[in-house]
Amino acid sequence: MDLAIIVIYIAGMLGIGIWAKRRAQSRSDFLVAGRRLGPFLYSGTMAAVVLGGGSTIGGVGLGYQFGISGMWYVFFTGLGILVLSLIFSGKINRLGIYTVSQMLELRYGSGSTLISGAVMAVYTLMLAVTSTIAYGTIFTVLFDINQITAIIIGGAVVVAYSFLGGMWSITLTDIVQFIIKTVGIFALLLPAVLNKAGGWSGLQKALPESAFSLTTIGTDTIVTYFVVYFFGIIIGQDIWQRVFTARTDKVARWAGTSAGVYCILYGIAGAIIGMGAKALLPDLATRNMAYPAIAQFALPVGLSGLVLAAALAAIMSTSSGALIAAATVVKEDIVEPLRKKSHSKPGGNSEHDEVKHSRYYILGFGILTIIIACGVKDVLAALTIAYDILVGGLLVAIIGGLLWKRGTNAGALASMVAGTIATLTVMVTAGDIYANEPIYVGLAASLVTYIAGSLFTRPTDPAVIANWALRLRGKTAAHVPVNQVDQAASAVVDELAPKA
Repeated sequence: MDLAIIVIYIAGMLGIGIWAKRRAQSRSDFLVAGRRLGPFLYSGTMAAVVLGGGSTIGGVGLGYQFGISGMWYVFFTGLGILVLSLIFSGKINRLGIYTVSQMLELRYGSGSTLISGAVMAVYTLMLAVTSTIAYGTIFTVLFDINQITAIIIGGAVVVAYSFLGGMWSITLTDIVQFIIKTVGIFALLLPAVLNKAGGWSGLQKALPESAFSLTTIGTDTIVTYFVVYFFGIIIGQDIWQRVFTARTDKVARWAGTSAGVYCILYGIAGAIIGMGAKALLPDLATRNMAYPAIAQFALPVGLSGLVLAAALAAIMSTSSGALIAAATVVKEDIVEPLRKKSHSKPGGNSEHDEVKHSRYYILGFGILTIIIACGVKDVLAALTIAYDILVGGLLVAIIGGLLWKRGTNAGALASMVAGTIATLTVMVTAGDIYANEPIYVGLAASLVTYIAGSLFTRPTDPAVIANWALRLRGKTAAHVPVNQVDQAASAVVDELAPKA
């Protein structure tokens, strides 16, 4: 019965992809769901893309090993969504763009797209790869097949529904996955585990006092989770692409806030489930076995299948979000700028052609993701490098552009290059990919060069500032294409030039 539930779930995902294909008729439909998601769809898809296998299987595993302090990883991802939604989502949503790099180009002028796009492409690709390996592992256990076959099957499902309907497919499948995760974790597994363990008092009797301390996992680890995952969530293309789908600023702000709160509660629930697993099944070989083991121990057949489907849903939602993010970044931020520089025809494609080309990018990156997932050995190392480069290289330029009017293109470019090089250099010299120093040194180098580069170079061209201001003025400005704002912006150059 458990296997039947999983098979029905997979078939349902493919069915949604086929149905959603009819709604993906334009570039905006395919890449950002037409920018018209309401509160429920938006909050559900935002929570789904954030809470992947690391948050579900990994979060329970951390609770198994470290007790309640195992919640910090998921807590900071949820906090990142909360801050992004309350402080930045309104600005981001009004820009009417498709990628993080397009925001940098609007804010600073041309020149930063290729560098930021390359860093973001590596990050999103590695995120897709690690998610693919994760659900491949689940398929290996469920269907008793080898790892490579499992990755190919699971990857084909994700690529298929993403290819068919783009962001509409991903949004609708995310909502199903969000519901399954909510029921599986909050309504089934958490109450069942607490009941089996004798409630909170039963956990207190079975577990050492350290399991109830918020710092057992280690202060250094908590700080690292904050720096890497909190800030990584705030600037990640996979997250921003969800912000672009919101119907209004209000939806992005308040539905996003609810998604952030949900993620924090999800992290706490996962840690408690892990604590229950430790009390009931203390001799598991590894902490990552805690989630499937406690699901089968605490729940009857059928319900345990639903809870396993919840883990699969979490992983597939993250994978599909990372896949479309990687394809969008490469198409919009790397290939298109290079085509323009080579004097190829930059535009003129119909909406049908735009959708078709986006599908090709998803198919190509889906195949590449599956190939890498079949061959990569150290998954955690690859993802750590990607996150460190993302935060060390891009955080300062992105947040600085949103908050500091004096920031310039020269400062942004210098910060991206210096932050990335410093992060990688310290990683190599330290000989420890998982050390904290690379990200701290990278951020420091990025911040210093951003401030110095901005202060010692001429202020940003008033016309660029006018374009930026135009995009922040509301719905009308938000939907002016990036390459067509110059004429409209000229009307506000005189107004803004003295302030610039």
